[in-house]
Amino acid sequence: MNTRQDDITGRLFAPAPEPAPHDGPSIEILTLSRLRESGDAPALTRPFRSDRHCLVTLTSGSMRHSVDFAEHAVAPGQWLWARPGQVQQWGGLERAEGTVIRFATGFLDPDTAIGVCVDDPHAPVVRVPTAEDHALLRAATTQLQWEHSADRLPLDTRLQVLRHLLAVLVLRVASLPSPQAGPEPSEVYLAFRDAVERDFANSRRLSDYAEALAYSPRTLSRATLATAGIPAKEFIDRRVILEAKRMLACSPVPAARIGERLGFSSATNFNKFFAQRTGTTPIAFRSGAASPRLV
Repeated sequence: MNTRQDDITGRLFAPAPEPAPHDGPSIEILTLSRLRESGDAPALTRPFRSDRHCLVTLTSGSMRHSVDFAEHAVAPGQWLWARPGQVQQWGGLERAEGTVIRFATGFLDPDTAIGVCVDDPHAPVVRVPTAEDHALLRAATTQLQWEHSADRLPLDTRLQVLRHLLAVLVLRVASLPSPQAGPEPSEVYLAFRDAVERDFANSRRLSDYAEALAYSPRTLSRATLATAGIPAKEFIDRRVILEAKRMLACSPVPAARIGERLGFSSATNFNKFFAQRTGTTPIAFRSGAASPRLV
């Protein structure tokens, strides 16, 4: 278990290269109206996997947005934050108006990125502001939109302004409470969770993680059950299944090849593992995911 997280990420999901500074800011801001006009409806409602962060907030109406195959209802004032590599799927776009902000991790300054745990795959997806927070977020969003659409400053200065304004916004969003907030995670659980995120494609054996972290398997299971509500071995298996679903839904890679990338010795073993834990085969899952479902 000595493969670094970026090695695994690069092998399973390769983000697009960051734009050079002279290519302009790696941030995009658009309204939901403009998003609807940018492509046909079926394309917008199919699963997709982006290399950018996606912040969404509504000004009116309501919509549903699926992140990693979990559906979230979004109401005006709430914020949805999908991270790079997660699978997204739009739903109910015709009934909502609001703002979408897409940005590359590298666009944030390092201190802000660390402060908000910007690439944390376990961070809450939906955040709910108080009335006071909502007013502050609305002001921050409006200023960011204005500076993004304006073209009065030299490019380098404009990039710095946008970077600082985005930092203000994401710091505020990250501090908002989540309706899915659970118990405070223990250090043991956090260490195990991060180890699984790094090495799920290399090992599905709980004993390997216990040895690497110098904890007993029972200690890891106890900590995982207390925070995540499932045993440690199931936590590992679910992470493998999630990555399999992501790749099946959003890539043309053959199922057998996906199984190989996830550490399975044969396509048969991968198919059996997937079917036992999802109730369907990889091929059937891919076929279902290819059709628009959220309307």
